[in-house]
Amino acid sequence: MDRELSASAKQARTRKRIWQIGLAAALVVVAVLGFRTLISPSLSREKVRTAVVERGAVVATLSASGVVVPEHEQVITSPIQARIEQVVHNIGEQVLPGDQILLLDKAYTQLAYDKLKDEQQLNQHKKVQMRLNLQKTLNTLQSQLSIKQMRVKSLEAELEDEKYLLQIGGGTQEKVKQAELNLKIAQQELNQLNHEIASERELLIADEQELGFTLAMQGRSIEELQRKMEQAEVRTAKPGVITWVKNEIGSTVNAGDIVARLADLSSFKVQATISDTYAGQLKTGGSVTVRVNDTDLRGTIASVKPSVENGIVTFFIALDEKSHQLLRPNLRVDVYVTTASKDNVLRVKNGPYFQRASAQQVFIIRDDEAIRQATRIGVSNADFVELEGGVQPGDEVIITDMQDYQHMNKIRLKK
Repeated sequence: MDRELSASAKQARTRKRIWQIGLAAALVVVAVLGFRTLISPSLSREKVRTAVVERGAVVATLSASGVVVPEHEQVITSPIQARIEQVVHNIGEQVLPGDQILLLDKAYTQLAYDKLKDEQQLNQHKKVQMRLNLQKTLNTLQSQLSIKQMRVKSLEAELEDEKYLLQIGGGTQEKVKQAELNLKIAQQELNQLNHEIASERELLIADEQELGFTLAMQGRSIEELQRKMEQAEVRTAKPGVITWVKNEIGSTVNAGDIVARLADLSSFKVQATISDTYAGQLKTGGSVTVRVNDTDLRGTIASVKPSVENGIVTFFIALDEKSHQLLRPNLRVDVYVTTASKDNVLRVKNGPYFQRASAQQVFIIRDDEAIRQATRIGVSNADFVELEGGVQPGDEVIITDMQDYQHMNKIRLKK
């Protein structure tokens, strides 16, 4: 027969069973917590970058790339057709007004100059010869005129004699008529000779004027060639730095060809490029921020090229501080074109999260967790992003790329 257990034995058995149940429950809790830890997403706190929500202004911008270029550039052209004989100053060298950059061979222009001088002397000789020939002709005509005048006087006297003889009966009417006819013919010849002399004088004046015009044009051409030959040394008119020079010694350049470019490094502008998708938002006079290293320089859009090349639009920026000490030629800079501006809005520093975020949400740090919070992303620029609703000033927001965690409501942060 079984014996009935004592009260102390029953109590011991009860305590043992309670202890076993408690141990089993503890193991279950530990297992559940451990499993939850294994399946719950976590992220190292050290790998997360955050920013604090604050109130302030956000200026919406378009990002573009730019390069610093001299504001003014002097283009030097060849005054004559010539051969490059010597390069006196090369690319990168600083020059002062009057400094010689190139020496051009003036032989071709010298030949043209000498030819014009010869033609001018020939025309001057022609002018003298023309006057001498005309004077000779006028002398001959003047001599003939004197003879004609004397003949007219003689015929006038002869006519008077015939008329007198007719009155006294010693002459005839036929002789009087013949004398009158001879006088009329002589007078007509005299008048014709006078007209011929006048015509010769007018012809001389016209020929001299024409030759005078030719000599004047030749004189101007000679002066122009002489001036060009004096400029054949290609000297600078302003101080600056040579950015390009045609340094092919022996090559031929024509009048008007560019032989050098000179940059004024006392002031600069920015040549910027952006996708033609944003061409409609580029307005002359629009505000622009140019970032040189960590320094922001303000400016405005001075001009926009009307043509599009390979989907790229080029525009130029006039800087407020065009002589800033950080500016130098060919320096690459970041350009931000202002499109909108908002004051006193909730904003947070921009970061990789907002560059790839596909949903209107952010992750806010709460103790050791990152809680997903719906919001609306407003205007933005390279520095700040506007958050419309869902956050408060002082909230700590993750700005690290969270593309792999967008579907999570909360994320555990590990220390």
